[in-house]
Amino acid sequence: QVQLVESGGGSVQAGGSLRVACVASGRTISRDDMAWFRQAPGKGREFVAFLTWNGGKTNYAGAVKGRFTISRDAAKNTVYLQMNSLKPEDTAVYYCAARPYGSGQYDYWGQGTQVTVSS
Repeated sequence: QVQLVESGGGSVQAGGSLRVACVASGRTISRDDMAWFRQAPGKGREFVAFLTWNGGKTNYAGAVKGRFTISRDAAKNTVYLQMNSLKPEDTAVYYCAARPYGSGQYDYWGQGTQVTVSS
């Protein structure tokens, strides 16, 4: 079992930056693909960013490409999402998710962290 806990959310003005973190416990996530999703008020959950277990491949939603960066620190069992040039439409609860090696789905989810961007 893996427990994921997000942190680092908060309130920022448009154009600012935030870095959210996802700390895993229970076992190492070194062989898990990791992703960030977000859910804005009144909307469904949407994909934001993806990183393979070995860091060899990333993928981003079009709305955040060039502004957000996903990364991982294996020693800290942690995944990060660096968010720059934030826009009010980035306001959402951000969730991290883990897809274990060999699994076809994200089996583990965090509880989310709120990011609010004001204009």
